[in-house]
Amino acid sequence: MNYLAHAYLSFNQPEILAGNMISDFVKGKTKFNYPPGIQNGISLHRAIDEYTDTHPATKKAAGFFRPAYRLYSGAFVDVVYDHFLALDTNEFKDLQALQNFTIQVYNTLEENYSLLPLRFQNTFPHMKQHNWLFNYQYRAGIEKSFGGLVYRAAYINESATAFAIFNKNYDELKDCYAIFFPTLKKFASQYLTTLLLA
Repeated sequence: MNYLAHAYLSFNQPEILAGNMISDFVKGKTKFNYPPGIQNGISLHRAIDEYTDTHPATKKAAGFFRPAYRLYSGAFVDVVYDHFLALDTNEFKDLQALQNFTIQVYNTLEENYSLLPLRFQNTFPHMKQHNWLFNYQYRAGIEKSFGGLVYRAAYINESATAFAIFNKNYDELKDCYAIFFPTLKKFASQYLTTLLLA
């Protein structure tokens, strides 16, 4: 999953959210340098990613991108899922609810800024300035996110094909999200409960 989903699946717990958002910037045992709540957020992020990658609906969605992008197909699906989450009225009843949530996320990250890895500290101002989390609802926001993915990737150099695939298979990708996300939300909630009880 991408940033919006990881933030949302932190279930309004600030330290969990901070850990969930920075996990990709924390390698190996360095997670033990963080407070326990942030460690739990990092663990939750990694469990969410593993669950997502192995889910049949994700594998189907990735199949649309795989011929052109092979190992990066799942990364494009992660961004696509954030688009459909942003538009999911079962999770955000309207645009104001989405906006309120994104502001809450940015405020939480600012409150924990000193704990964020340097690479995430460098990324965060761009995320907030361009309101990535809110703009996932727009196709233009997804197009920009695809471009950002290519910028960070080692073996792909264009995202126009991915955006065309996204538009061509929009309804099928939306169906994959609809099958997948409720199961992920249940999994993440149960996993977090287990972490907090440990």
